[in-house]
Amino acid sequence: MSSQQFSSSLLEHAVNEFAKLPGIGRKTALRLVLHLLKLPEQEVEIFGNAFIQLRKEIVYCRVCHNISDTDVCHICSNPGRDHETICVVENIKDVMSIENTQQFRGLYHVLGGIISPMDGIGPGDLEIESLIQRASTKNVKEIILALSTTMEGDTTNFYIFRKLAPLNIKITTIARGIAIGDELEYADEVTLGRSILNRVEFTNSFK
Repeated sequence: MSSQQFSSSLLEHAVNEFAKLPGIGRKTALRLVLHLLKLPEQEVEIFGNAFIQLRKEIVYCRVCHNISDTDVCHICSNPGRDHETICVVENIKDVMSIENTQQFRGLYHVLGGIISPMDGIGPGDLEIESLIQRASTKNVKEIILALSTTMEGDTTNFYIFRKLAPLNIKITTIARGIAIGDELEYADEVTLGRSILNRVEFTNSFK
């Protein structure tokens, strides 16, 4: 769709911005923009301000690195959670996926990615050292490695396992109900929930 097809440079600019979003093509972007134009001005302002406020005020939990409204997220600060168990995940979407199963009552640790030399991501780019510090406290009894069952995920699992080994705490991984090569985000809630509940000792996970 060339710029000549737009009767307004403002319309074109709005479409171009929407088209930058993942999974949004220019046709979809145009449809969304035209929909917003039909809404009352106040509703569009509310829509836009929601994202401006999100970007300006959102923070990351200083304990687990999950997205939060406060310095410590509501999961970490919840006394009803199991503070002896930490589930290690790749990203914020994985926290949401596991929470949706309602099968896990422990805490989380968001790495912010997985080790991927091809993408230039090494251990130092992830929140691994902060995980080791958390695991070093006497309160932590178990670390669950819940990373995607890909080569990069397994590489990260092994790296973390070696770093945690001297601490002499229980290290488990989600059961292989999640197919090899799958990411947690795309697993159905029942399968993911069972994989959490039926987790196995990491050293025995590939036997």
